[in-house]
Amino acid sequence: MGVGPGRDPLFFVTCSAPEHPAPRRTEAMTETATTILADLEEPRLVRETGLAARIAAIAEPVLPGLGYRLVRVRVSGRDGMTVQIMAERADGSFTIDDCEAASRMLSPVLDVEDPIPGGYRLELSSPGIDRPLVRVSDFVRAAGHEAKIEMDMPIDGRKRFRGEIAGADGDNAKINIADAAGAPQTVSLPIAEMAEARLVLTDALIAESLRRGKAAADDGGNDNPKIRAAGGRPQR
Repeated sequence: MGVGPGRDPLFFVTCSAPEHPAPRRTEAMTETATTILADLEEPRLVRETGLAARIAAIAEPVLPGLGYRLVRVRVSGRDGMTVQIMAERADGSFTIDDCEAASRMLSPVLDVEDPIPGGYRLELSSPGIDRPLVRVSDFVRAAGHEAKIEMDMPIDGRKRFRGEIAGADGDNAKINIADAAGAPQTVSLPIAEMAEARLVLTDALIAESLRRGKAAADDGGNDNPKIRAAGGRPQR
């Protein structure tokens, strides 16, 4: 399958899947599907600016069609121009097959919308261990782990915070930090006013990721902490 209409493809992907009979629809399945849909539709509160924001506006409504949701978009000058789109399933997983499927879906859409001048490299990836935190549920799931946060505007005279996540209260993240005198305190930071928030790579975070990876492998899944699939438009 070539990626991108009317242009030389940067790469080809071949996929196959076994045929299975359609499952019987049950009330439990309907409830599960509704829950997954609600998780996919949970809004991102930390958002991009500039070109990355324009690309995110194109990618975000497309991904749920395959059961994925957008995490973050980054645009850099690496390899001339690289557009990195981080995505995941509602449970936080994202396999290499997911990367390739999302890349095949997004490449022609980006070609049609054409938000990027000239050639570029499109990189689909999982969020990784030290993942960006963009939704309320991200802070709830990461409670007990350390995060680095930069606010758009100062709060109590500071824009940068680093501390242990204590969950969320409404649309605010609760972070345990030390005050100027070194005393512990919990601050409440509006997630929608964060310019950047991500987990800090600690031994505890790595150990938890390894446990999840082993559990996924035992179940026959794939919980690779950082995987990528690349495509894009050849640079002239």
